[in-house]
Amino acid sequence: MNYDFKPIFKIKPALQTLVKSLKKRAHGGIKPKEGWTARLTPEQHRILREKGTELPFTGKLLHEKRKGTFVCAACGTQLFSSGAKFDSGTGWPSFDAPANTKNILLCEDISRGMRRTEVLCRKCGGHLGHLFDDGPTASGKRYCINSCALGFKKR
Repeated sequence: MNYDFKPIFKIKPALQTLVKSLKKRAHGGIKPKEGWTARLTPEQHRILREKGTELPFTGKLLHEKRKGTFVCAACGTQLFSSGAKFDSGTGWPSFDAPANTKNILLCEDISRGMRRTEVLCRKCGGHLGHLFDDGPTASGKRYCINSCALGFKKR
């Protein structure tokens, strides 16, 4: 007999990508907790690894106006271009689009009694912030990102 097993449910492609990425990192790419604590400041570790949030209007990159690229503070992956940044008045750096959609991962977040879309770095799995559908630009998107989760490379 030949049995053709098919899954009884479909996993979202983003989840499949995350699982593949995590498996790959488990074989040498991801740092143990001690590696992250050595590389990141305590505040960066709380945000990127423990899904925290910085206080509004306190981030060092909130008012960054130079041309360049915003990268993941944990692994250096390119995330957002300075051309996509805008002042949302919320107290966190806001962007209307990622520099490369392949470098971020969007996941449903139902923590803290809210339903939101979490933004993660696809390479290291670091928590960056959240995505909202209330942006003022043509995309209608607002990537609300913790400044502490970002680094900046001047062009």
